[in-house]
Amino acid sequence: MQFDDVLAGLDPEQREVAEAVRGPVCVLAGAGTGKTRAITHRIAHAVRSGAVEAQSVLAVTFTTRAAGELRQRLRELGTPAVQARTFHAAALRQLTYFWPRVIGGDPPKVIESKLPLLIDACRSVRKNPDRSELRDIASEIEWAKATQIGPEDYAEAARKAGRTPPVPAEEVFRLYDAYETLRRDRHLVDFETILELTAAVMTEHREVATQIRQQYRYFVVDEYQDVNPLQKLLLDTWLGGRDDLCVVGDPNQTIYSFTGATPRYLTGFPVEHPDATVIKLVRDYRSTPQVVSLANRLLDRSRTPHKLALIAQRPDGPEPVFTEYDDEQAEAEGVARAVRALTDSGVPAREIAVLFRVNAQSEAYEQAFANAGVPYLLRGADRFFERPEVRHAVVLLRGAARSAARDDELAPTVHHILSGIGLTPEAPGGGKAREKWESLKALADLAEDLATRGADLAAFVAELERRAGEQHAPPVEGVTLASLHAAKGLEWDAVFLVGVTDGMMPIIYAETPDQIEEERRLLYVGVTRARAHLALSWALARSPGGRRSRKPSRFLDGLTGRSAPQRRTSPSSPSPAERRQVAAPVSCRICGKTLAVAAEQKLGRCATCPADYDEALLESLRAWRTAVAKEAKIPTYVVFTDVTLQAIAERAPTCEQDLLAITGIGRVKLDRYGEAVFALCRAAADRTEDV
Repeated sequence: MQFDDVLAGLDPEQREVAEAVRGPVCVLAGAGTGKTRAITHRIAHAVRSGAVEAQSVLAVTFTTRAAGELRQRLRELGTPAVQARTFHAAALRQLTYFWPRVIGGDPPKVIESKLPLLIDACRSVRKNPDRSELRDIASEIEWAKATQIGPEDYAEAARKAGRTPPVPAEEVFRLYDAYETLRRDRHLVDFETILELTAAVMTEHREVATQIRQQYRYFVVDEYQDVNPLQKLLLDTWLGGRDDLCVVGDPNQTIYSFTGATPRYLTGFPVEHPDATVIKLVRDYRSTPQVVSLANRLLDRSRTPHKLALIAQRPDGPEPVFTEYDDEQAEAEGVARAVRALTDSGVPAREIAVLFRVNAQSEAYEQAFANAGVPYLLRGADRFFERPEVRHAVVLLRGAARSAARDDELAPTVHHILSGIGLTPEAPGGGKAREKWESLKALADLAEDLATRGADLAAFVAELERRAGEQHAPPVEGVTLASLHAAKGLEWDAVFLVGVTDGMMPIIYAETPDQIEEERRLLYVGVTRARAHLALSWALARSPGGRRSRKPSRFLDGLTGRSAPQRRTSPSSPSPAERRQVAAPVSCRICGKTLAVAAEQKLGRCATCPADYDEALLESLRAWRTAVAKEAKIPTYVVFTDVTLQAIAERAPTCEQDLLAITGIGRVKLDRYGEAVFALCRAAADRTEDV
């Protein structure tokens, strides 16, 4: 590639990015605007122009797959020596290299998951949380470490941040402290500790900092809106006061605040670097004008600062479709029919995605697609190269490559090997057999593609190993089912956004204005995944024949072409009349005493007053709550707290008015859980009558 070719084909704003070869540079890049193209061409142009040396560049991103894509594009641009890594991979490489010299002994072992060590920590403090609580506690520890909060400061920091821990904050503190003690005693590091120790080694050992800073002088950070305080600490340590830094991000796609990520480093970059060059990329090459218009209108009411209004560059396409269904089963079946119509019209199944808020929503679509004979893959399940059939195939292919003759043709050889482990000319009907077949077919298709470029079996195996390291799976022929969070960074010809109701989008436990705004941005991310076809849908009831009490998401008000449903005023923004109202005192229903404690008000009685309730009903309510929380992958207390369950068991409500009379239960929880609670209470009453 010639020097001038690096800048050829860039639009004016992308070219401005590429030509800003020295920092500080801040690129605000909207969805589909070609940010990866802009920053890789910037790096290639800087190297080819002699402004920097390739070995002195460190490009940092957040996922192994994204880092692999950066490296691939940089190789194609003639700059293979540039380092492109995740924060953790770059830090671990440096920590492992310098550990024997400055610390001594073997470097610590990296743990992939906190759960095994956290289970041991629970035993040490004699706690026994369930599996879902363990995951939530691990998330709290990750948030604390990412925001540089030690165990002793957790409780106060969580309170100030408005977090609701899965167990009392004191318990999180004890478990966090025990976890860190065990980790150090066993010479282990988790992902956060890798970053922390690398920054500490550089700070405490000047010769280490000097060597790293001499090596890396030119930094590029992608997805800068997702940087957390710990990553920012490491980045600042790497820079050492220098400002040859280019950051790229989109404040409209900030959806990981719950992990400690914050967009303020991106939006505040010009303040931190007053002489920074700020460039906006707003030409959207991914989506049709119809999709772009909906995305822009979705953010019109957003409180997100520095919003980027996208400008569509593609020709017109179909208008987004909004569909209301009677229940979730009807919604899943309707989406399956629409997907089948798209595939029949020529849209490949791998270019279609169904996106939902929580993973538990996938089950209905898996069933509907299986019934309709539509192939699908569940994103977020096993990684492609970790699937048993793929591992088996790679082992066989690797063995065959060692003994292959020079004139063996790649595609027929691969087909012959894979046919021995399940690849057939026709696809099976569905289920696990279909999933296995799709995996093997993806390998065979990749072999055919590489064969056209002259690759042999050894080159094919090398390509598989490279892709496995970068988590770059070949496309599998099936509709993608994924959560909105898992869909970030991806795109499809057709996207179905399902379950778009209040209580799910925004999610029921998003309460503060900032949390609500993050939910809006999450829906925006979903909308901007679509290139041409976009459909949004919701169901009025959970089950066939159920109470049709759900409402479409408030984010869709004014966007669907139909009048917005009436909603109660949000508790965070009461009407003037509500502001003037003073809550009436609550009296104990047994002794008549005025109740001042919140838990007593919820129960409707003094804690010392006797209560008559059905213990079997309380146990049924607890079992139901555990099942609901597990299905939705949320803490049990988000469904109902222990005190609320006790109050329900004591009052055994069988109508809306009775359930709403319990302090803390509002319309959203009534709509979401009322039917199940009434059913359990009626069943308990029937048991009593039988006795």
